[in-house]
Amino acid sequence: MPKPPAAARAGVHYEVVAAHLQAHLFQVTLTIAQPQAQQTVSLPVWIPGSYLVREFAKNLHQLTAQQGGQACTVTQCDKHRWRISCTHGTPLVLTYLVSAYDNSVRMAWLDQRRGFFNGTSLLLRIHNQEHVAHDLEVIQHQNYLNWQLITALPAIKKEDNGFGHYRAQNYDELVDSPVEMGTFWHGRFSAGGVEHHFVVAGAPATFDGERLLADTQKICAAQIQLWHPDGSPPEQRNYVFMLNATHDGYGGLEHRHSTALICNRADLPRQGVAQQAQGYTTLLGLISHEYFHTWNVKRLRPAAFAPYNYNQENYTELLWFFEGLTSYYDDLVLHRTGLIDTPAYFKLLAKTINQVLQTPGRKVQSVAQASFDAWVKYYRQDENTPNATVSYYTKGSLVALCLDLHLRQHGKATLDDVMRGLWSRCKAGPMSEADLLTVLEELTGRSYATEIAQWVHSTDELPLAALLAAHGVTLKPDTAQLAQRLGIRVAENHSVQIKTVLRGSAAEQAGFAAGDEWLGLRVKTQAWRINKLDDVAFYAGPQTQLVAVVARDGRLLELPLTLPAAVPPGSVAQGKSRRQPAPDTVNLTATDTAAVSRWLAGAA
Repeated sequence: MPKPPAAARAGVHYEVVAAHLQAHLFQVTLTIAQPQAQQTVSLPVWIPGSYLVREFAKNLHQLTAQQGGQACTVTQCDKHRWRISCTHGTPLVLTYLVSAYDNSVRMAWLDQRRGFFNGTSLLLRIHNQEHVAHDLEVIQHQNYLNWQLITALPAIKKEDNGFGHYRAQNYDELVDSPVEMGTFWHGRFSAGGVEHHFVVAGAPATFDGERLLADTQKICAAQIQLWHPDGSPPEQRNYVFMLNATHDGYGGLEHRHSTALICNRADLPRQGVAQQAQGYTTLLGLISHEYFHTWNVKRLRPAAFAPYNYNQENYTELLWFFEGLTSYYDDLVLHRTGLIDTPAYFKLLAKTINQVLQTPGRKVQSVAQASFDAWVKYYRQDENTPNATVSYYTKGSLVALCLDLHLRQHGKATLDDVMRGLWSRCKAGPMSEADLLTVLEELTGRSYATEIAQWVHSTDELPLAALLAAHGVTLKPDTAQLAQRLGIRVAENHSVQIKTVLRGSAAEQAGFAAGDEWLGLRVKTQAWRINKLDDVAFYAGPQTQLVAVVARDGRLLELPLTLPAAVPPGSVAQGKSRRQPAPDTVNLTATDTAAVSRWLAGAA
């Protein structure tokens, strides 16, 4: 049988043109070969991996339709759905524009330098045809012939620069495959038998691409080995890292065969510099985090995401697992590959512990509740967020730490074994908390229901000190910065702006409120203007009693304030978390290097 023409169209075909770069407008032409009568189309309200209803339809304009050369009536049903007055069987053609002003990893961007889009922002969903093949054809702008394009979608027919015709098996795959275009740097490497591409937009001339490739290859190889120690090939046809280097940015969004990343341009590795900046370690941690999601959330995923409901929030109590365990492994993999040493890893782990300890909301909300409430709390943070909720990223990673250390302490298994057990059990379908408990019991011969109930579903403090001590690490109180001792989070720009006042803090007792501008202070008979928080300690000296002068709603207020003392050094008491509150700031010290090495190396 002769092969069909390479560019034969699927039943659903999108043509995307970077139509008006200065106006930030993509033009989309959508052809539906076999529409239903009164065909309904919609644009998703959220993008998987970012748990907030973002209302992408707000950027769609001038939707028109025609069938057989005749215009069809388009009726808007609600905020993101339209009904087309058409007949069944004859091809239906829709055209529309999409504004692309969002330079993040979540939506779409277009200007004279770069184009980027997620399908959830551009590509209408054809109701009742989501399961059929979907084609994407991206046309190059005639004035920007030096541009390149990359996506993880399989190509049907493409030019050497990447522009051309791609095919997805269904709508899920289509919108899970972002597209990057422009004049980017492009490198490639192989890991686990899979070809990996890395593109970087906005890189300066000093960018060391070879180092980034080599370090990323180590991360990918280590994670493939973690999930597939038997040498079985990962379920990837290829993988694409898309990094947008900007003046000030950070973040990532996972996809099944790719990830979109954004970083500060200064955090890129530099040619001829042996000791890279701390920001580069942060970038490698981000790369490690998003790549780990290839397994943990894109394939292993909660029942609420199988299938995705693009019309509304998809609630789950398991984000602590999918984001928290990924956050535990991202920096741990950097250590296992030799990209950071033990002191650097302990510094990163202490930072995570301190972030949780300095969040009063951990005593209000369990990490399972935080997962469920992500849509209205974590992604809609305000001045009271630290008092009302806890991050499922940070506390979830500490739950993972406790699980790993507890498993190792009892010598039955490691968290690596648990992840592989879940992969074997659930890779073909959704995962539940019951699956986690089953795998834990199968590996250890005992139930972990009590630990999961206490660590995940309650607001009890985690047994970090005791578990770390059992593996040769001492958790010690550290001297807190003034902001931490006062219980405030501030912005400093020629004055001290109060962003958050933490529950039960000295600042709350004094009467500070979010939005206050801290102008100065009185110490005994002297009054001083302050421009930054360090000025408080400078002018107060040894005095702990002072009066803070703040501006609120145009009025000047005087607030009596007692400066708390710094926490004295010493070890954190073991097993007394309920009777003795944890300090606000801690550090980690290795006391048994052999035990630490076994844990961090992943040895049983």
